[in-house]
Amino acid sequence: MLKSEKQNSNEMAQELRNKKKKWGAALLLCLGLWMSMSSVGLAQEAEVGMEYLKAGEYEKARVIFQKLAKSKESVKLIHKPYLQTLIKLKEWETAEKFLKKEIKSSDGEVKYIAEYGRLLEMLEKKEEAAKQFALAVDKAKLDDRALTELLTDLQQNGQYDLAIKAIEEARLASKQESKMPLEMAKLYLMTGKRAQMIEEYLRYGMVAENREMVQTLLQDQLKEETDVELFEKILYAAIQKYPEQSYYSEILSWHLIQKKEFNRAFVQLKALDRRYKKEGVDVNQLGDLAYQNKDFAAAGKIFEYLVKEYPKNMNYPLWRRLLITSKEELIKTTYPVSNSDIRILIQEYSKMLTELGMNQRTLEGLRSQALLYAFYLNQKDTAVMVLNKAIANAQGDQQFIDRCKLDLGDIYVLKAEPWEATLIYSQVEKSEKDSPLGYDAKLRNAKLAYYRGDFELAREVLDILKQATTREIANDAMDLSLLILENTGEDSTEAGMKAYAAIELLLFQHQDTQALMAMDAMLKNLKGNSLEDDVLFLRAKTYLRIGDVDKAIKDLETIHEKFAIEILGDDALYTLAKIYQDNLNQGSKAMKLFQELLTKYPGSIYGADARKRFRNLRGDAIN
Repeated sequence: MLKSEKQNSNEMAQELRNKKKKWGAALLLCLGLWMSMSSVGLAQEAEVGMEYLKAGEYEKARVIFQKLAKSKESVKLIHKPYLQTLIKLKEWETAEKFLKKEIKSSDGEVKYIAEYGRLLEMLEKKEEAAKQFALAVDKAKLDDRALTELLTDLQQNGQYDLAIKAIEEARLASKQESKMPLEMAKLYLMTGKRAQMIEEYLRYGMVAENREMVQTLLQDQLKEETDVELFEKILYAAIQKYPEQSYYSEILSWHLIQKKEFNRAFVQLKALDRRYKKEGVDVNQLGDLAYQNKDFAAAGKIFEYLVKEYPKNMNYPLWRRLLITSKEELIKTTYPVSNSDIRILIQEYSKMLTELGMNQRTLEGLRSQALLYAFYLNQKDTAVMVLNKAIANAQGDQQFIDRCKLDLGDIYVLKAEPWEATLIYSQVEKSEKDSPLGYDAKLRNAKLAYYRGDFELAREVLDILKQATTREIANDAMDLSLLILENTGEDSTEAGMKAYAAIELLLFQHQDTQALMAMDAMLKNLKGNSLEDDVLFLRAKTYLRIGDVDKAIKDLETIHEKFAIEILGDDALYTLAKIYQDNLNQGSKAMKLFQELLTKYPGSIYGADARKRFRNLRGDAIN
């Protein structure tokens, strides 16, 4: 019986404990709901106050904010709008008391101290305001969280100079000269201090060891010519001040490469190559870039350096060939082309082949020799013999063999044997199907059809080639297709287009005298034809190639005056400016023309080179 009573007593106690737990949980839930509802209510009240503030009903806003300011839960919600309201009402004393209370209750948060300083400035208490700003900076300089908070507050209120001072003080206090470089750069940008901004970006790149990031930042900011000049000035000064640091030279090299100023980039990379014994790796890449961008003068200097410095490098045969090829391209584009210079080039190729032997890296030299014989010395049979020798030594390299076959086809065009040429081009089309070389062969066949006046067949092939994988072939196909489309159909005989195509064939065959006579006749007999500006430009280029600069200028000026809005307008102006610079050494006249090109044709493909030439003529370039 006693046992049963004791058991009942335990059960009752357990039940009572369970009820207490439930009541406690319910009480906590109710408390949480009340607090949540209270928070929602406070937020709603704050929102009403803000609406009054926006509407300019400052007294109504003040009543709501003043009530909410008494609660620790809501004061942060209404801090800024309440202070704004008090300022609008000119209740300066209340505003000052409110801020002092906030500073005290927050244990001196720097943003409140800065805000108090701004209030004192409004009251024209400049000395007291300065003390508050100094206090805020002093409190933040050794506390990164506080510093970040202060910088945000100062930037939001346009106090950029004070924000700069805050970082400077933090750098001194922490003995970290590179503290917060990106934040500092942004502040210098805001205050128009471009030089300091650039220096901070450069500092960031060095400290963070993140050159790619700083390059992106600089590309975004250096849009104006004055900024670019300033950037280069700063870099050169840094290179002189810190000669042991490769970083600044690397950044300058990158910058100059972006501008395609390969000669100036070479000066920097050559110094780095020698100092750090890089075995020509970076210089080699620069040479490739210069060559690809057709800056053959720079490419020649670069490959000449590599050949002299690294004769035992595995790339030596390639560099040697590219050195001669760069010279070749310069000679071929210096008009009139000197036959004696062509013969010297052929001898240099022969010497290279003798010394290095015939292998995969030197056989391209034989191809180059053959084309020089064919197109410049009119020794077509010798050219065919050299190409056959190259094919025989190709050791099964089908792509090289097919490149030689394309050259053979071109020589048959020179010899006025188009059917032999098309047969060889078609062989390469079949051998290199769906490859760039195959598309090249197809393009040459299309040009043969064009030369013959079979424009319909030419356009059928060209329309296919517009989708070619290589941009160069696709662009060439599109240009020729557009030329045919725009200039056929004017009359049933298509006399103008046929005459123009026949002239282009004569020029391909280097029959310049006959081509000039045909152009003269075409301009006389087909005056007003849609091809008039094309013929003028073609004649100007031909005159330039044979060294008759005055006649070339006359035709280019005609295009500039009569056809400025046509597609060849910028081509003519750019060529004219180059003649005044390169052929006549009239820098001031060339500068005016390059300036006109940049202004009149802002989207021209010649813009980058025109800008570079203009700056060089003005004397901006630093070597």
